[in-house]
Amino acid sequence: MNAAFDIPSYMEELSSTIHQLPLSALDSLVRVFVNAYERDRTVFLFGNGGSASLASHMACDFGKGTAPPEGRRLRAIALTDNLPLITAWANDTCYENIFAEQLEALLRPGDVAFAISGSGNSANVLAALHLARHRGALTAGITGYKGGKMKPLCDVCVVVPSDNMQIIEDLHLAIAHSVFRSVRHEMQKMNCTKIVAAAAGASAALPAL
Repeated sequence: MNAAFDIPSYMEELSSTIHQLPLSALDSLVRVFVNAYERDRTVFLFGNGGSASLASHMACDFGKGTAPPEGRRLRAIALTDNLPLITAWANDTCYENIFAEQLEALLRPGDVAFAISGSGNSANVLAALHLARHRGALTAGITGYKGGKMKPLCDVCVVVPSDNMQIIEDLHLAIAHSVFRSVRHEMQKMNCTKIVAAAAGASAALPAL
């Protein structure tokens, strides 16, 4: 294979797929995270392989990158990060249960279960989404191909319209960063409004001179 030819063609495919992303679904995804913050809910993220890395990455971005100087923060937890617990559930039951069993202990109604899967068909991701829906959580995620079995299990699902796993994973990261930036902006606006309102209330309470 001629690498010099293959690289430009890959970049062309990546660029073309970017222009096909469902932007309205991305806006809905931003609203999922903003609503979680407004309602003081927890976001649980999970996936396998590269998607597991992205779940950790997103939990870091949302947990630290959105933190205001003062006040309440967005709670985001990656179910991919506790390796002893993952291997314990995989060994004692089966690998399909590694995320669902964690959610069994942690998930509350109104929380967000956020799935990441290139194919949309990973058994452990599907099991976690099934449990989350049964427990009254909001389900969301990002996937590729045509959405796989995961798509109908999600209240909000962003599908990268590609059957190239590397293109899908590239754009999953881009989606994660764009959503993070939008969520941070919305949180900053909310916190700024609260600060202004508190300052106005304090000023109104001062005695007249």
